[in-house]
Amino acid sequence: MAAAALVGTGAICPGQAVATGEPGPYAFAEGAETVDGARSNVEGHRLIPGETYKSSLPRGGRLYYRLDLKAKESAYVSATAVPRLGTRVSYADGLEVSVQDADGNNCSPMEAQEARFGASESPRPITATAARRTGPAEPSCAGAGTYYVLVERTSDPESSRGAWALELRVASEPAVRMTGATEPPRTWDSATPAPPTGERKRRAGGTSYHTARALGNGVWGDSVTPGETRYYRVPVDWGQQLAVSAELGTSDGLRRGTADPATRGTGYVSPGLVMTLANPVRAEVEDADTAYNGEQKSAALEPLPPVAYENRFATADAVSAMRFAGWYYVSVHLNPEVAEKFGEAPLELMLRVDVDGDPLPGPSYAGSPRPAEEFGVTERDAEAARRGESAARGEGGSDDDPVLAAVAVGGIGTGVLLLGILGVWTLTARRRAAGASAAASAPTSDAPVRAASGPRHRR
Repeated sequence: MAAAALVGTGAICPGQAVATGEPGPYAFAEGAETVDGARSNVEGHRLIPGETYKSSLPRGGRLYYRLDLKAKESAYVSATAVPRLGTRVSYADGLEVSVQDADGNNCSPMEAQEARFGASESPRPITATAARRTGPAEPSCAGAGTYYVLVERTSDPESSRGAWALELRVASEPAVRMTGATEPPRTWDSATPAPPTGERKRRAGGTSYHTARALGNGVWGDSVTPGETRYYRVPVDWGQQLAVSAELGTSDGLRRGTADPATRGTGYVSPGLVMTLANPVRAEVEDADTAYNGEQKSAALEPLPPVAYENRFATADAVSAMRFAGWYYVSVHLNPEVAEKFGEAPLELMLRVDVDGDPLPGPSYAGSPRPAEEFGVTERDAEAARRGESAARGEGGSDDDPVLAAVAVGGIGTGVLLLGILGVWTLTARRRAAGASAAASAPTSDAPVRAASGPRHRR
């Protein structure tokens, strides 16, 4: 089944070239319903909290979708736009998202709800998130009823006229049982922490939020091709503080003969690398970038506060975004102009991840979030980070797995990969059959079976 899915979706291994004008290698959520946006709010397709959808955003488009919300639930709608690779985008190109009431009022006017391609002017997945929040400090958009999601594309007249693929995701956060402070924590350690040191362990990033590779504390290695965006995820619990930095390796294109000495191997690309951190509802927390000239370069996120429910009342976007425990997403994009200056070969990437502090008890919610376990860290999440699992179906990512390492650098063909997968399946099936036979002949036990999942908010 996994092999068939790999072939049927035309999956692209890291380092594998993508033809100009083809859809970017963004792995959309499996089973996501495809919906059309409406020109009028009254015709908008209903979006259900906890679900993910696929849609399309035309140039200059204004599309509506619909939400039916309870009186005491906060809803977060993220929109990820995926332009075709090789198409032209400008600094100002991007998208805006808003949640509105029946009178057209914006439910969260003070929060960032837009995304731009920015100075890199590179076609890549970009995400904007809007919210309808409830609580004593949220006087607008109160009450149960129908709300409307407006997704708008802002375009430069000279940029690509083609439609962008669009992914929509809705998350619902229940109200807390007891109302606490409505101000953010006044003090926190804003000093830049010392980055982790030691040998890097290879973990290949994914191509979307859905295939993001799990990382914990440590030094992690990967490779990134010009024009490519790599995704990673880090579990951060209540009370914990996250720090991330990225380092791009030197280019050896000239030594390997992959660049023309007359025109390549020298130059300056700004920005060459763009790193973005997003919170569990995919709202941007912070970003960092660095220029590239063929020599090693680094980019680090500014110091961030520990995760706290009260951060949502802060005026600074980066502090307000650290309002949830859960999976935080790191995306790293390498500007395609790097290929023009230094060759098309992948460059080595190193991520230094530090999650500091012991987990603290989180807020007592008066209900369940959607998706389930969205705003918290479980033992299963912590184990996924230790194992380096992909977000898609909990796929493993052992640092020393030779098959995964080969896939990570695109060093083997699909046929060889499928043969290897089939071989593993055959061996696994034989072992399971032998185990079942042995179990059938073994004496039974009256010992109780413990649940596999651990308690929430503990490591």
